[in-house]
Amino acid sequence: MAANPQNIVILGTTHPFRGGLATFNERLARQLISEGHRVTIYTFSLQYPNFLFPGKTQMSDDPTPTDLDIQVKVNSVNPLNWWKIGKELRKLAPDLLLMKFWIPFIGPSLGTIARQVRKNGKTKAIAIVDNMIPHEKRPGDLPLIRYFAHSVDGFIAMSHSVEKDIASFNTGKPVRFAVHPVYDNFGKHYDKTEAKQLLGLDPDTHYLLFFGFIRDYKGLDIALEAMADPRLRDMNVKLLVAGEFYSDPKPTHDLIAKLDIADRVVLRTDFIPNDQVGKYFCASDVVVQPYKTATQSGVTQVAYHFDRPMIVTNVGGLAEIVPHGKVGFVTQVSPEAIADAILEFYQGGHEAAFAAGVAEERAKYQWDRFTGTITELQAYLTNNRP
Repeated sequence: MAANPQNIVILGTTHPFRGGLATFNERLARQLISEGHRVTIYTFSLQYPNFLFPGKTQMSDDPTPTDLDIQVKVNSVNPLNWWKIGKELRKLAPDLLLMKFWIPFIGPSLGTIARQVRKNGKTKAIAIVDNMIPHEKRPGDLPLIRYFAHSVDGFIAMSHSVEKDIASFNTGKPVRFAVHPVYDNFGKHYDKTEAKQLLGLDPDTHYLLFFGFIRDYKGLDIALEAMADPRLRDMNVKLLVAGEFYSDPKPTHDLIAKLDIADRVVLRTDFIPNDQVGKYFCASDVVVQPYKTATQSGVTQVAYHFDRPMIVTNVGGLAEIVPHGKVGFVTQVSPEAIADAILEFYQGGHEAAFAAGVAEERAKYQWDRFTGTITELQAYLTNNRP
């Protein structure tokens, strides 16, 4: 239990929305509650206008969590709402306001609310930053990021590349580095044979897993080109693609046809509910992340939970948390490099040793370490008032 229990507000995505942001914020709330803090979540009544959302639906089919205090109040496009919520939270006067920042679009709403809240002279506003600069850039991004960056008291950077991006905005605000914790809330571990059976997969085939929302920067095309490598064609290995398209699916289908690898790819491209995630990881031998750009990845931390080795590209912060030769392979961004790693993984018989390495490394990524960094930054802000 915390020596000094805090009144904490998390401002960001949770139920009734779905996806990694909601999963992270809900898991963070539960960790803080377990440490003795009082936690209220202010989530969105409108997160994105539908025309800006690339997937099929923003909303979750899961039941509303009964163990969390979730207030569905924030409208991301209504400035009057931002002022209203800001004043409400300013009056509530929590000790700490935690905000997950991931995209410039959300900067004006979160930034305006934070500015209002901090006027009470008590609340410290800390941004937990997935991406300071987006992978897919748009005109007008930088002013929106800058507005948000100057609205908070400090930052938690979830990779060293994000730490550098935050510094580029010259806010003078303190930054602390904390690695994305392990996602340990996706249910039980399955025996590999059982997981394959539950997913309707061939029990005698080996599977590589590409998991998560499919966006251009995640390099699914690189993984597909690797699967066409002549050295892999005679191996009993298939690429299992599990996740919803957040980009046009046609180029992917066209590439599969062009490479003539339809028989070596399994597409499960609907949204994967939380209670199904473990089956995909446990059915696979290794998780492949052939990203073209990256900061950090929640997929990596799901792999850590399910003891799955990884093959990742050397971009952003991926190599920081995937020690090469211990939990998997770090490669260059190319189909040849990915194919080399796949070949070495199977021919070298690395699965058991890498899985053991994953289990050892996982201890570094526990949630209490992450919240400990938040507590340290809050203490610094309190003791070093401007």
